[in-house]
Amino acid sequence: MFALVRLSRRSMRQLGCVPLHIAGKLHYWVALVESEGLSIARGVKGFNDEALLGKRAGQRSIRLNAGYRAIYVESREGDSLIIEILEVSKHDY
Repeated sequence: MFALVRLSRRSMRQLGCVPLHIAGKLHYWVALVESEGLSIARGVKGFNDEALLGKRAGQRSIRLNAGYRAIYVESREGDSLIIEILEVSKHDY
C-alpha cells in the first residue's frame, strides 16, 4: 500500500524551531514510512510509536528523542494511506 506523509502548517512552523537533529529524525521517519510502509516504521523501537488516549484518542505519537514528539493521524484515501503530522513539540515530564 502506498503511503504519503503530509505536514500540517503548524507542524512545519514547529519543525523550523527544533534542533536540526530532531528535524532530521522526523525526515528519516517520513522517508521510512513512504518507502517501506507504516507497519515497518512502527516496528522501529527507537521511535516508540504509540496510540494516544484521552482528548488525543485516534492520534499516535513517535518519539524523536527523550523530549520531542511528533503527533500524527492516519486516514485512507482509496488505495493510499495518508499520514498527517499534526504537531512536533517539546514534551514536558
